[in-house]
Amino acid sequence: MPAQETKTKILEAAEELISKNGLENTTISSIAKKAGVADSLLYQYYNGKEGLLFSAASARLEEAIDLLDEQLQGIRDPESRLSKMIWYGLRYNDLHQDYTRTLLFECRSNSRFYQSSAYSLLKTHAGIMLRILTEGVENGLFRDDIDMRIVRDMLYGVIDMEAIAVLATGETTAGVDDFGDIMALVLPMITRREASIDLDKKGRILAAAEEEFSHKGFSSAKIADVAQKAHVAEGTIYEYFKNKEDLLMSMADERIRAQLDALPELFDIKTPLRRLRRLIRHHFSFLAGNRAFLKIFVTQILLNLRFYRSKAFKRYRKYIDFIEVVVKEGIEAGAFRADVNPRVFRNMLLGACIHMSIRWVILEDNVPSDKMMEIDGLADLLTLAVSQPEVPARGAL
Repeated sequence: MPAQETKTKILEAAEELISKNGLENTTISSIAKKAGVADSLLYQYYNGKEGLLFSAASARLEEAIDLLDEQLQGIRDPESRLSKMIWYGLRYNDLHQDYTRTLLFECRSNSRFYQSSAYSLLKTHAGIMLRILTEGVENGLFRDDIDMRIVRDMLYGVIDMEAIAVLATGETTAGVDDFGDIMALVLPMITRREASIDLDKKGRILAAAEEEFSHKGFSSAKIADVAQKAHVAEGTIYEYFKNKEDLLMSMADERIRAQLDALPELFDIKTPLRRLRRLIRHHFSFLAGNRAFLKIFVTQILLNLRFYRSKAFKRYRKYIDFIEVVVKEGIEAGAFRADVNPRVFRNMLLGACIHMSIRWVILEDNVPSDKMMEIDGLADLLTLAVSQPEVPARGAL
């Protein structure tokens, strides 16, 4: 038998047995027996069970990237390319459940995976999605005022959670069935809308001015530096503010107004969007309070099949069900769109949390980042995803 064919048989056997029994309960002998080769031959090609596990993941990821490239051929506009990539990700996981199970519950729960060549391929895959999102921004189709890394994390997160729903919780039999509901949440978040862009520009200018004034002092801060930090032309600032002093006063006015608006609902939040934002922040605070626990939770617990059969999961299920309750209440109140799928929204939130947390505590462990700003950015996107579209005033252009 040719060497490549032998290696393929070994990898397929390893993937099937590890998916069925877990890495701990799978032996080299059982893999060799299923592949029809001697134990010694496995060690000739691979460095133990973990080496086999990562190599099997690499082989699948190489195949997935090649097939993805083929799927995207001939699709030119970024929105269609993004839709196809999400659909393909869901479909691939549905069709290759052994691979998906080992990648989620065996590879990604192992900290050494993130130093492997398999993970490099996963980054290549994620890079394709980020390029599509960036192209959408460059073409004026997607918004230019949001962090597309957060969007990418959220999309991979919801794809993961859909796979978990198929493999672990049994909530659905096929992740691809939720594709339409996923896109119904995604597109309102990222599609460029002129009315909101102008408001966002003003907000960015105020935020940049606040940072510049705080860092350099009002007298030393320059309008040009504020413009650069807000990613707008210097002349744009004067479309909203008369001068630097007006900018300073407007900043104070916005802060005070926000405080006054929040007072009536500080202890009894009744507005669905505010309640949802508070819930999103609460979910992150539940994890981020302890960095060590965060790392364990997102890799060793959520990506462990045994967790979904434990008493702890029953308690956790009651907790995450509350996310769906909040969304359903928003729909019933007419604040959220009626076509929003609460379960898919929950998966999107939880999945984004997992991917953002892994980036913070594993991939960018020593990289300073404003985590609260990222959480607020995610909250902005998720609330936009479910909100009713604003109806232009009569006579508006």
